[in-house]
Amino acid sequence: MKLKRIHWKKFEKFLISAGCEFISEEGDHRKYLKSGILRPIIIPRVKELPQFIILNNLRTLGISRDEYMKKIEKL
Repeated sequence: MKLKRIHWKKFEKFLISAGCEFISEEGDHRKYLKSGILRPIIIPRVKELPQFIILNNLRTLGISRDEYMKKIEKL
């Protein structure tokens, strides 16, 4: 299943539902943390997030593509 580009606000809703917490914003990038992950999640505030940013953040969170697709459809 191919990932679609999504608005950063929808991805932010996904991050919060996955247990991430907004920490700070520098310029147009927002930073989120979650206990148990090695590095923060960084997303740019752009109309549509590119697939590589979504995939990199899913890898950091330890969430599969299928699990992500199921959760994002419910938001």
